[in-house]
Amino acid sequence: MYNYVKALHIIFIVTWFSGMFYIVRLFIYNTEAHEKPEPEKTILQKQFTIMIRRLWLGITWPSAVLTLIFGPWMWYMMYALPTWLAVKLCFVAGLYAYHFTLHRLYKQQAAGVFKYSSTQLRIWNEMATVFLIAIVMLAVVKQSLSPVWGLLGLFLFVILLMSAIKLYKLVRTKGN
Repeated sequence: MYNYVKALHIIFIVTWFSGMFYIVRLFIYNTEAHEKPEPEKTILQKQFTIMIRRLWLGITWPSAVLTLIFGPWMWYMMYALPTWLAVKLCFVAGLYAYHFTLHRLYKQQAAGVFKYSSTQLRIWNEMATVFLIAIVMLAVVKQSLSPVWGLLGLFLFVILLMSAIKLYKLVRTKGN
């Protein structure tokens, strides 16, 4: 039974992350559409609103809930809380906090409020990547992962991501 629960947990983690990665892309496109002239603005935003609602409410939220059901179920079947799992759960709590910030963005954009630029949203989009790497490394490497080297690797990865975003913005600005 444990392997079935684990498989379902992994499936819903994948669909949840897919939703979180794509929803921010849609927020970016919707934000950029907000800056377009009419009638292009209205046409694009109408389509993005439909796509955002379906993705967020039809895939991402249900996947987050099912991940939250199957994760503790697996933990219950393990009968123990190893140190690596305790640390992983801290990152998972951060991931749910990130999910709720995306929900706030979802509500804002649904109300026609665009507080963040597409560049700020691109940076925010990479937070899911940071959580993904930390959680997967902890789940796979477990006790073999040195806390110092793990944090250093994660920090270097964040620097690499931010550099890539700056480079992308520079290339995109020169292209326009």
